[in-house]
Amino acid sequence: MPWNDNANPGPWGSPSGGDDRRDQPRRPSGGGPRRPGGPDFNAGFEQLNNRLRDLFNGPGGRPRGRVIALIGGGLVAAWLASGIYQVGSNEVGIVTTFGAYSGRTSPGLNYHLPAPIQDVEKVPFTTLNKTEVGGTPNADAPSEGLMLTGDEQIIDLDFTVTWRVADPAAYLFGIRDGQESVKTAAESAMREIVGKSSLQPILSTGRGQVQRETAELMQRTLDSWGAGITVVEVQISRANPPPEVVAAFRDVQSAEQDAESAVNEANTYKNRVVNEAKGDAAKIIQAAEGYREQAVREAQGEAARFNQIHGEYRRAPGVTRDRLYIETMQRILQSSNKVVIDSKGASAPIILPPDVFRPKTQTPIPQAQVVTPGPGPAERRSGQ
Repeated sequence: MPWNDNANPGPWGSPSGGDDRRDQPRRPSGGGPRRPGGPDFNAGFEQLNNRLRDLFNGPGGRPRGRVIALIGGGLVAAWLASGIYQVGSNEVGIVTTFGAYSGRTSPGLNYHLPAPIQDVEKVPFTTLNKTEVGGTPNADAPSEGLMLTGDEQIIDLDFTVTWRVADPAAYLFGIRDGQESVKTAAESAMREIVGKSSLQPILSTGRGQVQRETAELMQRTLDSWGAGITVVEVQISRANPPPEVVAAFRDVQSAEQDAESAVNEANTYKNRVVNEAKGDAAKIIQAAEGYREQAVREAQGEAARFNQIHGEYRRAPGVTRDRLYIETMQRILQSSNKVVIDSKGASAPIILPPDVFRPKTQTPIPQAQVVTPGPGPAERRSGQ
């Protein structure tokens, strides 16, 4: 007797309900009794399942080729479309083929072969980046700004490096981390330059030279690494001595400023005095040249006048002598307060008005003098 033959009840008898239970209708797999008049969800799911089976399966239960091709084509299209990418206006796209550099793309909408064939890295090309050294808050090495100068003094420096990417391909494949590389090169270059300089110039007037030399040394170091980075500027934001000697250094700086102010005032006074002396010297030279020119012209005029008078004298000696005598007497007596009167033919005293004796200059007016004619030659001879 087969083991699954339930006709014979066996030694234990037939189960309760036996064949009667097999004859009863089964309940739906959905669970409890269905409410009269409600939606039949089980029937709806079964109908949907049948339609999907008819759509994907052909006769005999085999999948339909058209549906498979449609699904495969969609997947391929989505894979190909994954190669579309956008490059920003300040970026450059670096395309790699199986991890090796294959080209660069300009800003805009671009396309590369989908992964894993090709990939793209976007590098900011025109953006100016800044790296701080010594002044970074919560830095791992808070003493990174402490440096030793050439005169064996300690200085605390905070400076900023401004840089940009010059070669995107070298920047991606030449170094691992751009910020860290720039910071390492900056700290090394600054320590070397500060180690060759004295403390006082760095604190006062030598910062510009230290910044230029540091930028040049950084650029040479990054170029030797093949980093593809251009150093734009190195700017020292803070330079202080150790805290224990800050007060003494401030006194020294104040004294240097006072000395510089005194030197500037002395130079100003020197320039003013020198300029005034040069002006006075130029004035004296011009006056001397004018006097020389005047004396020469007067001498030339006197010589020419003498030559003219000599020529006239040779033609008329008597008339020339009389004219010279009269002009000389006029020149001599024009400022005199005396009046000379020829006594020839005079018989009585001659009284002149006081205005005749008024001086030509602002001196007290003398009293009028009356000159009486003396005896003539005939009277002098008769008196004898």
